[in-house]
Amino acid sequence: MKEGTFFPSFIESYFIALGVILGGSIIGGLAAFLSGNPPLTAIYRLSNLLRIWAIVAAIGGTFDAVYSFERGLLQGETKDLFKQFLLILAALGGAQTGSLLIKWMTQEHLSP
Repeated sequence: MKEGTFFPSFIESYFIALGVILGGSIIGGLAAFLSGNPPLTAIYRLSNLLRIWAIVAAIGGTFDAVYSFERGLLQGETKDLFKQFLLILAALGGAQTGSLLIKWMTQEHLSP
């Protein structure tokens, strides 16, 4: 990560995770509709299954995160360690927001 690019990366991390959850769930729901399965149930189920992949996609893969943690712990660069932690936190927030939006839209959490 270059100096001065933290805040754009922070915002991008949030919205990439949000987009993976929303886009993947809705496209998966379309596939469920075309195959004759209930689409809203599939959308809700996919939003729960895609969370970890949304986080991994948002932080740019796991190797960059591991390298930043290694550099922060072993080389004493705590600034990079803190920045990476905040990027992961933004990705977690984006995935949670997307999942919550899907939950509200589908209302699958309500029992009849």
